[in-house]
Amino acid sequence: MLNLTQHLATPSQIAAGVIDLAPTERAILVDLLTVPGLPTLAQIRDRCHAIASLAVGHDTAMVGGASWMAAPLERALWAVDCAPFYAFSVRESVESVVDGKTVKTSVFRHDGFVPGSIAD
Repeated sequence: MLNLTQHLATPSQIAAGVIDLAPTERAILVDLLTVPGLPTLAQIRDRCHAIASLAVGHDTAMVGGASWMAAPLERALWAVDCAPFYAFSVRESVESVVDGKTVKTSVFRHDGFVPGSIAD
């Protein structure tokens, strides 16, 4: 499963079969996912097709990010025969003592993948 998110795969995701892009392609991906202003529909479509081109040859991809990009990115991925999936994490509460004070933090633990839309 190819990682098409702006974040590097976590150790648990890597253990589950996720692979990160090479640094050059990753820089292109991050640029495509970083939208500096209100995009037009054409810009969204073009960005999604460019992202999907990075997935050519892969059967599955982990996607995420802006909700308004999800559906067009899924369609673009299906067009290159790559099934989109979303990471699913479980939020766990962890308590630790720091300087005599109990600190409660949330830790997100990877727990699997949720399929995106099905191919038309």
